[in-house]
Amino acid sequence: MKIDLHTHSEHSDGTQTPEELVLEARAAGVDVIALTDHDTYAGWAEAMDAGERHGVRVIRGVEISCLDADRVSVHLLAYLPDPGNAELLTVLNEARSARDVRARRMVELIGADHPLEWEDVEAVAGEGATIGRPHIADALISRRVVSTREEAFGGILASRSKYFVPHVAPLPEDAVQLVRAAGGVPVFAHPRARARGRVVSDRTLESMVDAGLAGLEVDHRDNPAEERDWLRAYAERRGLVITGSSDFHGRGKPNLLGENTTAPEMLERILAEVRSGLV
Repeated sequence: MKIDLHTHSEHSDGTQTPEELVLEARAAGVDVIALTDHDTYAGWAEAMDAGERHGVRVIRGVEISCLDADRVSVHLLAYLPDPGNAELLTVLNEARSARDVRARRMVELIGADHPLEWEDVEAVAGEGATIGRPHIADALISRRVVSTREEAFGGILASRSKYFVPHVAPLPEDAVQLVRAAGGVPVFAHPRARARGRVVSDRTLESMVDAGLAGLEVDHRDNPAEERDWLRAYAERRGLVITGSSDFHGRGKPNLLGENTTAPEMLERILAEVRSGLV
């Protein structure tokens, strides 16, 4: 069984509808996907319906944007939280609002030096999408300022760039607790993705585990090979779930569905936590 627990649709920064994502998963021989759009549940219903019709199991998820005490970005995957949980929903709504404010300011700054306007970003983002830096990258591509998202993130949109604007987000420890309170299972996404910028300290990781972190996304293209070994050993030592996934975004990134996968027994551990009420 091929299981990919980290994918995105056009409801955040992917390029496909949830149904198109499901169809591509089926074509790639992936049996199970988790739809984990940034800070939104908007694609769940369409993905679940498409999964039932096309024979792909869909796990409901969301990717929560966090910042630790050192202002290091943390992405937390939450599997199967209650979408009606008011506290978690408030955090997600606030994150989307903060993303919008941040994106508009970055476009304003970039537009002072390059041909870019907010309307360019809206044109490449899907209706109702959680707008972020990937959409700005796509707008820069459409304006021929850069050729690829990778080029955009390596320069104009990099965290060291003069155009970069930090965003407001919850502490990862608080987000872990919120996910648990909402009946979900929290997993730390690409925890050693050094190419993206700074990674969290061991102190922050320990704090997240103490708060109730369930697992680590070990097998991800942005975790260097030597770091994967360390993460796997750490997860085994702390009794954490180990996942692997593509972080698929459609045409926006080179990531391929099923390029990294999660073992069936690890998915079963996630589902067992939900069924048993441990969360």
